Amino acid sequence: QVQLVESGGGLVQPGGSLRLSCAASGFTFSSYPMRWYRQAPGKERELITTISRNGVRTSYANSVKGRFTVSRDNAKNTVYLQMNSLKPEDTAVYYCNAYGDLEVWGQGTLVTVSS
Repeated sequence: QVQLVESGGGLVQPGGSLRLSCAASGFTFSSYPMRWYRQAPGKERELITTISRNGVRTSYANSVKGRFTVSRDNAKNTVYLQMNSLKPEDTAVYYCNAYGDLEVWGQGTLVTVSS
């Protein structure tokens, strides 16, 4: 079964950190670039970062640049999102996505930044 499963979301105070994980199964993970998106309440889904198949190339939305870091471990079929200096406006459901000739979405994990 082709799937992506996110984990690591939760409640964190402003200025805090979280690391999200996205575990892939059922397809050749290393053959696909990966993206993280987020969707805040009442807003459109936003692309926040992309990582190449081998993890060498990354890109970030301006809203998270310098605070978030994406990485992947192809041996573990997992992509990560390290989020530092979190702000209330980072509150959203975070989704990972594999794209190419196959497109796969995870179910999302909720991140809430609040004091």
